[in-house]
Order: sequence, then C-alpha cells, then structure tokens
Amino acid sequence: MNNVKDIMISDPATVNVDTKLTKVRAIFREGWLRSIPVLSKNHLEGMITRGDIMFLSSTKSNIEARVIMERPNVLATPEMTLEEIAKKLIKSDAVQTSVVKSTEEMSLIGILSIGDIIKKLLSNGAKPHNPNINSIFTKNVVKVNYDDHIAKVWSKMDETGFSGLPVLKKSKLIGMITRKDIIKSGHVRTGLDAVDKSIKVEKIMVTPPIVVTPETSVNNAAELMIQYDIGRLPVVEKPVYIKKEPHRARESNIIGIIAREDILGSYLI
Repeated sequence: MNNVKDIMISDPATVNVDTKLTKVRAIFREGWLRSIPVLSKNHLEGMITRGDIMFLSSTKSNIEARVIMERPNVLATPEMTLEEIAKKLIKSDAVQTSVVKSTEEMSLIGILSIGDIIKKLLSNGAKPHNPNINSIFTKNVVKVNYDDHIAKVWSKMDETGFSGLPVLKKSKLIGMITRKDIIKSGHVRTGLDAVDKSIKVEKIMVTPPIVVTPETSVNNAAELMIQYDIGRLPVVEKPVYIKKEPHRARESNIIGIIAREDILGSYLI
C-alpha cells in the first residue's frame, strides 16, 4: 500500500486567516476546489468549504477567513498509509484532508482527496470486494425538480450534507446539480440571502447526466468518477443513452445513487 506522500498534491491553493471572504468566494467561483486550507504563515489553522462560503450573508462578505473557517476533523501526515487515511476520511464523512508535517507542528505540506486515493487504487490494479455496485449503492435518494429555485436546492444540500443532487422532470432523471455548478453559475455572488428566486435548477444543472446501472462494475464507476471529477453517480434503470456519449442518458428511472465513499469503501479490508 502506498503512503500519503506518494500521491498528495504538494502545492495546494490556500488563503491566509486575514484574507477577505469576497476573495475566497472568487477563488471558489473561478476554480474547481472543494475546500481551501486557511493558514497563518504556513501553519494550518482551518478549512473553508463550498458550503461555508455559500451561506455567508451578503452583508458579511467583507469579514476575514478566520471567522468562518472550521477546524479540520481529519488530518493526514506523509507517512500514513492510504488505507489508514481512507478509513479516516470515510469515518469522518470528509472528501478531502490537509496533509501536515506532523500533528504537533501543523505545517501544511499538501492536500489529499478521496478521488486521489481511488485514482491510485485503479492504477495499482486494486480489486474491490464487490464486483459490481448492486450491493453498495444507496436506494433512498434525495432529489430535486427541474423548476425548483437554486436557493431551495442549496438549502436541501445543506440539510442533507449532499454536494450533488439528481434533477427530475415528470419523475424522470434528466440532470444533476452540484454546489460547484451553483457557484460557477455566478447567480449567487453575494450569498443566498441576495439570490434571485427566479433562477431555476434547469438553468444551471448538468444535462444529460452521467449514469450507471446496478450491473456496472465498481471499477467502471470509479473510472467515471475520476474521468469526470464527480462525487456521486445516479444509479438508473431503462436509460436512454446519448449516442455520442454512451455514459450519458437523456432520461432514465432513478433507483439509487453511489458516492465516492461507497466506491472507496469497497476496496478496503
């Protein structure tokens, strides 16, 4: 098994404790980051996630990063095995962790995500305990409608902790919407308290969505997550696929969802 130091990203984007949140929000909007470490010099002080930044009031956007950052609930060190940190990430319900020189010194030296670990497992030829996703996907799915407004959807994401939700129209799956999609859209530049309630999911969602079926292999689902940098895949029946993009379905019947954590767990002892 490889160690954290073998696959961590050693030069992650960071902000200082005194960075104004208007700038932090802009960094999230311009990039594809799920979280940003907050430093004092090179000492890790906390993390800011997409969720943290979205629920800022527009009247408080000029406060500093230190005000809304959260203390990391899981940390990695360079010599930890990937199996060890993978189990910690799953247990803590985190998708990313900062890598510090030591838990005593707390000097930031990198960042590591569940996606990075899955990618390494695939390149190593790791074999999952379950050949396909049939026994590991979640059957109770939180969904939204194509005509819901984005403030309602973001609130549902906050309530459930899910960063991406399937979008339905007339009971058929037609898309996915994620926190990343909402932030990138630019419709919530100053916080959800100032969002235009006329902006609907259908204007922002990704469609047609990438889907899998219960017969999809764990390795294939993992490869799709890595290829498209997505954390959740809808599990469907009767998909009507797009000819030029065989993994995307114009419409389908959703029966479940599978997350990065489910995939990673299937490789662990």
